[in-house]
Amino acid sequence: MEFRTHIAAIAAASCLCAGVSRAQGAKISALPTQPQPGAIVRLTLSDPTRGDSIVSIRGALADEPLHFRRAGSNTWRAIGGIPVDKEGVLFANAVVQRASGKTEITRVRFDLPKIPPPVAQPLEVDSSFTRPLDAATQARVDRENARAREVGKAAHERAPMWTASFIRPRNSVITSEFGSGRLFNGQLTARHLGVDFRGAMGEPVKAANRGVVALIDNFFLAGNVVYIDHGAGVVTSYFHLSKTLVHVGEVVKRGQVIGLVGNTGRVTGPHLHWAARYGANTVNPLDLVRIGTWYTAPASTPRTAAIPRTPASPPRR
Repeated sequence: MEFRTHIAAIAAASCLCAGVSRAQGAKISALPTQPQPGAIVRLTLSDPTRGDSIVSIRGALADEPLHFRRAGSNTWRAIGGIPVDKEGVLFANAVVQRASGKTEITRVRFDLPKIPPPVAQPLEVDSSFTRPLDAATQARVDRENARAREVGKAAHERAPMWTASFIRPRNSVITSEFGSGRLFNGQLTARHLGVDFRGAMGEPVKAANRGVVALIDNFFLAGNVVYIDHGAGVVTSYFHLSKTLVHVGEVVKRGQVIGLVGNTGRVTGPHLHWAARYGANTVNPLDLVRIGTWYTAPASTPRTAAIPRTPASPPRR
């Protein structure tokens, strides 16, 4: 797949072969520098150099490509995802190619905190929720998880389809935060890698932003699901739906109703579980809301260099 070739190229460039130097002009910075597990980080590449324009930027973070967009005459921006299970030191790298043929490498370091124990949310449920899955069911869950990861990876092949900020798929109360623990009948089973919104059967669920529907299915744990590919590596997903109202390949608008709240899958009652990925990495979907238009705001000055873009997104409807 194209993005794997992209990552391999970044790794090869990082060897600093002949003719390649550490960036002496372009510099990359990031916020936050000590992100939490599953955080979306903001990366800014600045270039004060004059007379030798940048013609391409390739980047990677946590084995996922970075998609830099021009934000000014000498500034480019990208977002990236921090893995939920990563501790210690992590680097984001950028390889800058100039018109003269010169290549520069710049990177920024993240100091990741030790993963905190999840704050347990006690739930009294049927014992079937806490029993280990049989081999056939576990194999099905593994296949479904693999399909979700592939949707995330494929999102790198599409240019960002959104310009407005991401919105919450429901305006209701959040009943379970990202990263919280699940204490079923006194047994802590796993961290919650999504955000749950309160909802009654049949209430509307909205697309968090413009994108193309990449997957609709019925999963063992998640029930009826909709996955939306927003491009630039970003995917949002909507679980436990009672009904889906879109089809695979459909381009959906920000705020469009894509399904109805339900209790399908392995749940204790009707609600919406909202999740997100950056590539194959699960991230906190509320971080997408927090970045606003920081990444997709149009450049304040005309482009002076042709930065390669991912394939064009489908036409607007």
